[in-house]
Amino acid sequence: MGQQIRLRVIRSGRKTLALQITWEGEAVVRAPYLASDESIQRFVREHLDWLVRHTAQNREKAARKAPPFSEDEIHRMVEDTRQFLPALIQEYSERLQVRPGRITIRNQRTRWGSCSSQGCLNFNCLLAQAPDQVRRYVVLHELCHLKEMNHSPAFWRLVASQMPDYQRAKEWLKTEGQRLIERLG
Repeated sequence: MGQQIRLRVIRSGRKTLALQITWEGEAVVRAPYLASDESIQRFVREHLDWLVRHTAQNREKAARKAPPFSEDEIHRMVEDTRQFLPALIQEYSERLQVRPGRITIRNQRTRWGSCSSQGCLNFNCLLAQAPDQVRRYVVLHELCHLKEMNHSPAFWRLVASQMPDYQRAKEWLKTEGQRLIERLG
């Protein structure tokens, strides 16, 4: 208790008041241009429990957060990924009878892989930290886009035809994978 929470007020053309805790842990009140300071203060008081709870959760999360990867660690992961990726791409390209274009490895903060309309594939260097089954899923997923450039039922049937338990790898990416991505800083 007794901890102070500093609020930033952002006024805009919105019609309602809203509270937000940013990714950086900052508390923000979003308010209409014409909202009085008194109405903003009353709104914050009415939502103080929410604000305290979420601010504390963000502080706890920040305290548990692993340190960001160093440039050397990222470089090493890129090199490690370059070592195992070609064999996986070849294996699944042959199975699917597809030919990918240019292949790049990056330290991406939002994606594990992508496929351009020209058939160029990008992979996240964090795959070096992933279990083999997850690596295989990401490679398969992107190569399937060379046949189905969407996430239609036909796309997922194609993925499942090659990896029936792909959902386990997807779940790992949502949980453990997200923790790795957060370490890219």
